[in-house]
Amino acid sequence: MRGERDVAPAPGAAVVPDRAWFERDVHVVARDLLGTLLTRRTSDGAVTLRITEVEAYAGPADPGSHAFRGETARNRTMFGEAGRVYVYRHLGLHHCMNVVCSPPGEASAVLLRAGEVVEGADLARERRAAAGVTRADLDLARGPARLTVALAVTRDDDGRDLTDPAGDLVLRVPATADRGDAEVAAGPRVGVSGDGGRADLFPWRVWLAGEPTVSPYRAAGPRRRSR
Repeated sequence: MRGERDVAPAPGAAVVPDRAWFERDVHVVARDLLGTLLTRRTSDGAVTLRITEVEAYAGPADPGSHAFRGETARNRTMFGEAGRVYVYRHLGLHHCMNVVCSPPGEASAVLLRAGEVVEGADLARERRAAAGVTRADLDLARGPARLTVALAVTRDDDGRDLTDPAGDLVLRVPATADRGDAEVAAGPRVGVSGDGGRADLFPWRVWLAGEPTVSPYRAAGPRRRSR
């Protein structure tokens, strides 16, 4: 893994976006999230990820989205204000974290699939080791479940506000986050069954091309439920 000096921005080079930044089309936000820095602060210390892979979910119009069949107690955060995180427990085993986008009621969100740990690697490694095997630092947040473990994010964090600079979970956009389309790859979403997983209809997973922390693609199994 690259050293923190190689990827972390200089002080003042990254800004916390306001809510309007998140109240945009989910696909625009998804691409703009690539390369941003997500920091989680706890009593144990801070861990920061550089986001390298995400998936877009377009709410009630998207058969792969949790919001496809309307609002429930589980997905209520998705229908709320942009800039908050929607955290759910997948198959009763793992937590996954999404960034809520677009105006209230639209329920679009971006799943954070993978990231590179650029601050707090020792703490992230300790958390990952407690949860399972960690083969290399590149795997610390490679996949949505590993990402939440590295950040110590659970269902209790559902609804946290990413726009609060003093919050326990905050997003920062580096001045160097501007990228051309050539640096961003796109493809089908991982583990989504039915039409929502079709590459021709929903190539809505995007990632930084050539980035080794991006998770491997897996199609949905026969019993896999869509998000």
